[in-house]
Amino acid sequence: MGSGVCVRVRRRVAVVLAAATLTALTGCSGFLVPAGEGEPGPTPSASGPGIVRAETLPPTPAPAYGAPERTAPASAPPDECPDSGAVVTMGEVLTVMMSRAVALTLTNCGSKPYRVDGYPSVQALGEGGERLPVKVNPAGSQFGRDHGPQELTLKPGATVRSMLAWVSTQEGGELVMADALELAAAPDAGARVYPLEGHDIRYMDELNVTAWRAELPE
Repeated sequence: MGSGVCVRVRRRVAVVLAAATLTALTGCSGFLVPAGEGEPGPTPSASGPGIVRAETLPPTPAPAYGAPERTAPASAPPDECPDSGAVVTMGEVLTVMMSRAVALTLTNCGSKPYRVDGYPSVQALGEGGERLPVKVNPAGSQFGRDHGPQELTLKPGATVRSMLAWVSTQEGGELVMADALELAAAPDAGARVYPLEGHDIRYMDELNVTAWRAELPE
């Protein structure tokens, strides 16, 4: 991308919870949770061909204090199957207290078995599609532990799951405002772009993602 592209950031601000109800998430970093267990590893990123743009995600309403919440599905099922034979979809935005996460589903949309052994490929994108410096850690969060990679062979139509969580670091600093997430089963496996406009999950410090498993982690 050209040097004129600017990464939009917001300063981290403190969020004070009202005793009765959280009416809005006006702070950029207030909903982020401490990073999950496990040492941060290399940042998975999607760079493969076959990008398919998904539908715009619906807005996320502010939850009542302490109340778990599941919003409407983040996107419709894919209409196209990448050449890799695997497609990743992003599910509901999960809200617990001041935390955010989404479940990722990898589906073998091809006609042949598909082997899985690793983590989703996740990349934050800016307004012009440029890649943003948001670190993605292979790790768990309060939404579930990361049990590590497991080699699985998916028959056509079979699925595996992963949990992608928004986390904060002790160092604090500036948050990056992303316009979309680029998701793929693995690097070079064909990606889909999920716009984030209208969501508080646009504001990012770091992301934690669990390995592909038959069931979501607990």
